[in-house]
Amino acid sequence: MAYSRRTTDALRAVLPLRIALPRIEPFLAQNVAKEVQKDALVIRRANEALRQGVAPNEAMLRQLFQATREIDSAFLARVRGLPVSIVIRYEEIEPIRVRRIGRLLDAAYAILERWPKGKNGRKALQASFSRAELQQLIHDLMRLYALETQALSRSLRLPALLVPLRDGIARNLYQIMNDVAGRMARDLLATVYRHERN
Repeated sequence: MAYSRRTTDALRAVLPLRIALPRIEPFLAQNVAKEVQKDALVIRRANEALRQGVAPNEAMLRQLFQATREIDSAFLARVRGLPVSIVIRYEEIEPIRVRRIGRLLDAAYAILERWPKGKNGRKALQASFSRAELQQLIHDLMRLYALETQALSRSLRLPALLVPLRDGIARNLYQIMNDVAGRMARDLLATVYRHERN
């Protein structure tokens, strides 16, 4: 949610997007909630796999991808009536999303597998990744999320008045999301490794 808030704040600084933002903000908020739901699904599946003693595999990836499509369908039903609609072009999105699911599934499995008994999440992250590995993981997940969001933004159907802004949204969104992700990654790394030397 912090990622969404910071991204929205950055979008407000871009004049053409500031004009469109009040019309599309409810859509953006629901879109973020949808992505949180997907990530939670992947993490729960990693936990189930660990309990079953099964490493993440291609079959899990395919099942999770199909489950995310069901979440998308429910989302599209909820946003009907907003001044924004979207037609999801899975031929463009699937390769990006499957990579993101795979990266998160592997990472969640590794963290849960190495979670020290009675310790907090920070200790679990330290046990699972070096600082450089965690930085790369965060970068990969955020970059793939930004790529998928950029692809989705090109499918937005906006009111006629806002159509000329769509390309501006798509053009700016990826860069803004990456900039925000970089700052958040630095904040997270500082928190996770705050008692360690660089």
